Amino acid sequence: MSITAHWEAAQAVARKFAAGWGTDQPGGAVIGFDESGIRFTEAGGVESLSTMAPFSADSVVRYASVTKHAFCTMVLSHPDVISLNDTLGAHLPELQAPLASVTVGRALDMSGGLPDTRECLSLLGLSVYTETKAGPLLEFLARQTRLNYAAGTEVSYSNTGYRLVEAALERKGLFFRDFIRSAGGQEIVLDAPDGWNDAVAGLVPGYWHDGEKWQLSAAGLHISASGSMTGSAKSLADWLRLLLSDKPPFTGMLDRLAAPRPLSDGRESGYGLGLRRTLLGGREFTGHGGSHPGYKSYFLIDRDSKSGFIIVSNREDTNGNKIAQETMAALLDLPLPLPSALLADGLYVTETGPFWLEVKGSTLTWLDADETVYEDEGGFVSTFSASSPLRLAMEGEAIVGEIGHAARRLLPAVDTGVPASLDGQWRSEEGACFDIDGADVVMGVGPVRHRMPLAALGGGRFLFTLRDGPWTKRVCLHLLSDNRLELVLSRARMIEYRRAG
Repeated sequence: MSITAHWEAAQAVARKFAAGWGTDQPGGAVIGFDESGIRFTEAGGVESLSTMAPFSADSVVRYASVTKHAFCTMVLSHPDVISLNDTLGAHLPELQAPLASVTVGRALDMSGGLPDTRECLSLLGLSVYTETKAGPLLEFLARQTRLNYAAGTEVSYSNTGYRLVEAALERKGLFFRDFIRSAGGQEIVLDAPDGWNDAVAGLVPGYWHDGEKWQLSAAGLHISASGSMTGSAKSLADWLRLLLSDKPPFTGMLDRLAAPRPLSDGRESGYGLGLRRTLLGGREFTGHGGSHPGYKSYFLIDRDSKSGFIIVSNREDTNGNKIAQETMAALLDLPLPLPSALLADGLYVTETGPFWLEVKGSTLTWLDADETVYEDEGGFVSTFSASSPLRLAMEGEAIVGEIGHAARRLLPAVDTGVPASLDGQWRSEEGACFDIDGADVVMGVGPVRHRMPLAALGGGRFLFTLRDGPWTKRVCLHLLSDNRLELVLSRARMIEYRRAG
């Protein structure tokens, strides 16, 4: 295929974004590359507000979920140890049904329905800053007896499958940190620390803005191979060039990672093994993003021309997906999708269940996950995203279509008020508790005890907003019976509480 690449146009777009990272602010770097090497680097901002050293292509950051495809490379490199068709229970016998029956492939391709560990902890009242270790987290997951949805029926993002498959490999003596340190040879410097406080050579601090000033980021969760990799923009470009080269020891690996995965009904998902398909101007590209508190990363590659873009930053507000798509569109002279406000603004809910959707112009919030929607055929809007697929249209006052490949019909929410019967204390089997006092949820102890107003959606569903450092989460409280309820976020839909006393 003959492809004309407009590198000057792509660099001009990258330079525009990098210029937005001020010289007195955290920053980032954008790299354009192809099989011949790095074609350009644009950087802006600083790598530390203490030293004010400029951010560069060599600044080391946390890649976060960009790690996933590298871990899947390790999994596919050991077919004698683990198979995508194995069940998780075959390697982790302490897991209970239905988690034990989820296959390794579904655990890695986002169709397993596995609840996200970090969001589970949020629903138990544990802060992003609370330190947790791998062993107790695995014990926690082994106590769970609910999935977010039946495996193979949806695609919805979760990090837990990677955590579990990593634990399975470690029991065989295979460690991701060892793999990624050696996978690229001495030329590519990558690392994968287990914990946020582990020392990493050259790692720059991450930052988030609280509305008034920049704050240092931190996180307590044992990171796992869902997002533990660190490195620079240059190291990530060199690693991706190695995969694109299709040479040993990774011959054919990129195609295997990017291949569509089937759902249980045979339909294909655009999310592969740590990689997701991106549609742009009628063409398919391959990439993934990553987000840790204070760090954002993204890459997008064109396997036909063996070219791509890397975005890394040490600031919470970077939109790597937008930067990658606009630079790729400039490189290949492709049209960008047009944001659509076709759906009527408002709050919507399904007839039953904890499922809600808010529409504000072209921004849709589905179970607390914000997505931009674009014009699609037939009066539909779509995210064109493989990791958060959504295609919807108006049908009278209803919104209909698919979310996560599952059929959905939503009607306008009705505020029926918060009934007095909800008052009292609610407890989880994990020991967490909260109170409902009038129209408020009261959670936490001492100086971190906070009161969060409930907003009724009808049908025993209520929303409240939980603020935790750089994160703001909107939680759905769904009444299952008079004495039983569940708290629901997009990645964790199964944390239950019962009335105390």
